[in-house]
Amino acid sequence: MFGTLDRLPVPRVVIASLCTALQICFGTVYAWSFFQTLLVRQLGWSFTETAWAFSITIFSLGTSAAWAGAVLPKMGPRKLALAGSAMFCGGYLIAGLALQWDTLALFYLGYGVIGGAGIGLGYVTPVATVAKWFPDRKGLATGIVVMGFGIGAFLLSKVLAPVLVWQTESDLPTVFLSLGVIFACILIPSSLLLRDPPKEFAATVGGGDLDDIPLRNCLESREFVVMWMVFFFNISAGIAVISFQSPLLQDVWGLADPSVEPGTLAEYGATLIAVSSLCNGVGRLLWGLLSDRIGRVRVFRILLASQMIVFGILMTERDPWIYSALVCYVLLCFGGGFATMPSFVLDVFGAKRMSIVYGAILTAWAAAGIFGPLYVGHLKDEYPDRAVIYCFLVGILILGLGYVCTYLLNDDRLRIGRPTLQSTLRELGIAPRKASA
Repeated sequence: MFGTLDRLPVPRVVIASLCTALQICFGTVYAWSFFQTLLVRQLGWSFTETAWAFSITIFSLGTSAAWAGAVLPKMGPRKLALAGSAMFCGGYLIAGLALQWDTLALFYLGYGVIGGAGIGLGYVTPVATVAKWFPDRKGLATGIVVMGFGIGAFLLSKVLAPVLVWQTESDLPTVFLSLGVIFACILIPSSLLLRDPPKEFAATVGGGDLDDIPLRNCLESREFVVMWMVFFFNISAGIAVISFQSPLLQDVWGLADPSVEPGTLAEYGATLIAVSSLCNGVGRLLWGLLSDRIGRVRVFRILLASQMIVFGILMTERDPWIYSALVCYVLLCFGGGFATMPSFVLDVFGAKRMSIVYGAILTAWAAAGIFGPLYVGHLKDEYPDRAVIYCFLVGILILGLGYVCTYLLNDDRLRIGRPTLQSTLRELGIAPRKASA
């Protein structure tokens, strides 16, 4: 069956469309805060407990993406995409049962571990695949595909979830079960058509990769560790906002106008999720294009520095409209990091090592997924009246560290003999220097 599919002539624009469709479905995970307030109100779970669900999902995503990047050259994109799609949809089905039985641990397993791992398998596959099909326009191509991941939250928060909640009269178990079935109908057919380009394809579009750098040199290089740290800091700041943007907006709006009903506040929160998710998606395309013109390092410096200013304003801003606009800009920058990093990996490490190195870089996503949502959840539970200020103050510190790290990077291709991970850690003061003889 697969051999028949491989013989079918498929234009690369179709491959890009399929990859984007996969990313749209997987990207619905960023609409998590739509469900968070509902879970707290209906099931009595705390914000910290619900934050753990999202953190486990992102952690599973990042770790499974690292494994997927390593095995992608052997397994091929179709098998990994199918496996990821099945796990992602199965995670929703298990989560629906967990909600029906009011079992938090089972919800963590289904939505978090299984569903998150499915996203990881599915996420790295279309990004690496479209980069192979478009070596001549890698910034644009990967930007379009990862744009789908950002837009996915809009699809869920303003289309699928509200309709299902209305149809089921807020029956969350049925909502999650329905989402699992709907996504399966989109993901499985799209995954079946994925494949790598022919071996002679890269040469025909001018995308040949002449470097064959040993994998160990890549993973132990200064470039890798610093890129990982910059990625981690940018994601940590953005994902903290994503995981709680609806509850935080409701807090701000409630302070500005205490007469607004909780149901109306929830609608405002859902609207912010939708609009910010579009910014997340558009940002992936715009920053990806800009990185082709001015370089990856400059883009990351702009992303981190501008967000520090925005986070400083958000600490004290109490106008809900200005607050929402600034949150949308944060999501614009958050998406920009994901658009820029695949091309950055291609530039520095080459196409032959792209999937493995990029998968390893995505472990920064896993670490940020634990750190970002949990510190915000803890602050909301412990300091409900000052959570907004504290959240963005921590964010400024995170972004500042990332900005400093960018000055240890450049856009040059990695060569054997560059500083290794150990020397980089010593430069950063993290690892002790060897004693002199």
